[in-house]
Amino acid sequence: MTAETGLNSAIHRVRMGRPGAVGAGRDRFGLSGASQAFDPRMVAIRPDLADIAVAGMHFAPHYVAPKMTSSVLPAAAMRAAPSLDAEQTSELLFGEGFALLDLTGGWAWGYSLADHYVGYLAANALGAPIAPTHRVHAAEAVLHSAPDAASGGSAILPRGALVMGECQGEWLATAHGYLPMAALVEIDAVETDPAAVAETLIGAPYVWGGRTGKGIDCSGLVQLAWRAAGVQLPRDSDLQLAAFGPETDVARDQLQRGDLVFFPGHVGIMADARTLIHASQHWMATKAEPLADVVARFAAESHEPPVRGCKRPR
Repeated sequence: MTAETGLNSAIHRVRMGRPGAVGAGRDRFGLSGASQAFDPRMVAIRPDLADIAVAGMHFAPHYVAPKMTSSVLPAAAMRAAPSLDAEQTSELLFGEGFALLDLTGGWAWGYSLADHYVGYLAANALGAPIAPTHRVHAAEAVLHSAPDAASGGSAILPRGALVMGECQGEWLATAHGYLPMAALVEIDAVETDPAAVAETLIGAPYVWGGRTGKGIDCSGLVQLAWRAAGVQLPRDSDLQLAAFGPETDVARDQLQRGDLVFFPGHVGIMADARTLIHASQHWMATKAEPLADVVARFAAESHEPPVRGCKRPR
């Protein structure tokens, strides 16, 4: 699977409506049959409104054309409900696009443009959309107030953050400050070793819904690693497994570096034929450990088969 075909399969095996693509210029919609079942993680429908992209397939009292925005915080928590006490389901990294469908009481509801994941964000996390020119390649990058390493830093951006700016020697000048070019790659740059990205996050705390070195979960780790290789995977491990067809199956005794191993509710990436890198709830940290140990632990804790599938996203 190439980076391009990987992107296509990851996006199109899971239904993702294109913002405003369905029903543009219309104010009435009809269903040809019963409203279809949908996954609320991926299809933006609430009891009161829905994304206009699903009009004609799913019923809602009102349909809304999304407004394009992007994150202005290093990492903004996406939540299952408009409350600080609600479960964190994912994070929107700096510069990543967000399709805004509703803004009420200081909370924004919509979906990430990268993986179409639906959720709520604090309204102050969003700003004007950008056309990214670069991506943070280092573990973190300090946003400086001047093109000088001694200048103050207004923020620290995580790996994977997207930025727009103009190169000025060893610095990228952005609307928010200056970033060292050494910490960046061009937006279309492809890293050939996703496992190397995962290895840089060994030791990071386990955080449900996390996508950065300050806290990450299992599917966030795999998504971040393969995104660097040009493959945008869905957000959750079951969606990631569904994104790959049978042609990507690989036997356990043939696993190689970069291959993915799926468990019930879990996923990791192989460092070599025997070692799995994964953000583990068991350890509450990102670890590299023998795959055999992980398989044995899942077998002891679950009545399901310990391994759901092994995939080679090449």
